[in-house]
Amino acid sequence: MTHPVLPGATIGVLGSGQLGRMFAISARRMGYRVHTYSPETDTPTGQVADVEITAPYTDLDAVRDFARTVHVVTFEFENIPASTVETIAERACVRPSGFVLHTTQHRLREKTALAQAGFP
Repeated sequence: MTHPVLPGATIGVLGSGQLGRMFAISARRMGYRVHTYSPETDTPTGQVADVEITAPYTDLDAVRDFARTVHVVTFEFENIPASTVETIAERACVRPSGFVLHTTQHRLREKTALAQAGFP
């Protein structure tokens, strides 16, 4: 992504817990619309988001439909299949990237990536 995401744009959030709720509240105060996607219903994030989509993370057709409704996507926790994020990245900017998600899903990959980046 090389251009800013300005107020009025729609931000997608994968996950729908308390962290997503705090994110959505702040984003909406700044003038963004927020769509949330998760397999749960009546969620903390969904209660404050503009749109709450309920479907499994593995339902790639629903994931593609979600990606068509947003400008950029983030996620609130790392327990989302990397394939879900990769599918969204075909249609919308995802931050952090799918590579970051994949790395944080495995402790050894995480430690190795940090060591390769020069962290002790």
